[in-house]
Amino acid sequence: MTFKTLPSVTKILLLSDTHSHIDDTILKYVKQADQVWHAGDIGDVKVTEAIAALKPLRAVYGNIDDSKARATFELDLHFMCEQVAVYITHIGGYPGRYNQRIKASIYANPPTLFITGHSHILKVMRCKKTGLLHMNPGAIGRHGFHKVRTMLRFEIDGSNIKNLEVIELKR
Repeated sequence: MTFKTLPSVTKILLLSDTHSHIDDTILKYVKQADQVWHAGDIGDVKVTEAIAALKPLRAVYGNIDDSKARATFELDLHFMCEQVAVYITHIGGYPGRYNQRIKASIYANPPTLFITGHSHILKVMRCKKTGLLHMNPGAIGRHGFHKVRTMLRFEIDGSNIKNLEVIELKR
């Protein structure tokens, strides 16, 4: 008898701009994911500690984060998830308007998936020059001008990013 290995699918919860806010609703979605990625402006590291107690976490620090968050997390993360090259940074801009700090590296060596936070505006779009997929999950915290708190959920299946879902929560 021969057994086939089933391809793995990794369920990702993507959030940003928690600004020290974590609640049971966010943690409910954390529990449903295989991994959680945080695109900065964590605020109190108790947020990331609560997430990491439940699921593997990858995070970057943002402009509001203190020395404790900056000592724990990097400014930029580059890694592979299955066959997808991922680049996460807090202030990165978006296709056509990349931050000057990262613009040259994005064009020289584009990742498959480029993730940012900072703007509190949910965006998912392709870069016409490189083909990379850009995601900004908006803001899931309660601090800021946004009217709806948002995060993204999706799956990585080999080299495919699929089943993208926007999660909206009341402010």
